[in-house]
Amino acid sequence: GHGQLPPPQNVTLLSKDFDMILTWTPGEGSPPNVTYTVRYESQERMNKWMKVPHCKNTHRTFCNLTCVLPSLFVKVRARVKAVSGQLWSPWAESQFKEYYLDVELAPPVLHVNVKENKIHVNASFPLATCVESISWMYDLNLWEAGSDDKKQYEGIFRKNTVSIDATALRGNYCLSARSSFQNIDFKHSKFSRPVCVLLNHKG
Repeated sequence: GHGQLPPPQNVTLLSKDFDMILTWTPGEGSPPNVTYTVRYESQERMNKWMKVPHCKNTHRTFCNLTCVLPSLFVKVRARVKAVSGQLWSPWAESQFKEYYLDVELAPPVLHVNVKENKIHVNASFPLATCVESISWMYDLNLWEAGSDDKKQYEGIFRKNTVSIDATALRGNYCLSARSSFQNIDFKHSKFSRPVCVLLNHKG
């Protein structure tokens, strides 16, 4: 008969930075050359565990399931087992998660360009191709460095550039943005690190 390995521990389905990722830690006393195999099931088809080709015999302790999911609107869970030579562990399972409801957002990366008294801002997101069609938005803040008075631009569609008239602005101005997404209610990421620009600088 085949001996058994300790099962992976802390198996967690994590919705992080626009992705759905299964993470785990090696079982206590695992041999160093152990590999892992992942499967998932969705609540649409219970007890039908589907293979994940890119997470078969992997040495990593995570598996990105985002674009493997049959639907972004159905709860799924995943399981993982350890394999080493002729030995394998029991499966260890995660809890159920749904991408659409549980997704956590990362702040966008801002691209700022000043031309002829206009500030052009657009935001890029670390999105997997399969979730590009969801209507991600971003909110943008503009303020003079050192001031608490922020001008807000809300609900800008992800691919849209914001052009701000800077004719009347003088000095150091900062911009920061957060990702936002509406499912049952609004979800927001944290604000990105500020990007500051010097406007109408003479000298």
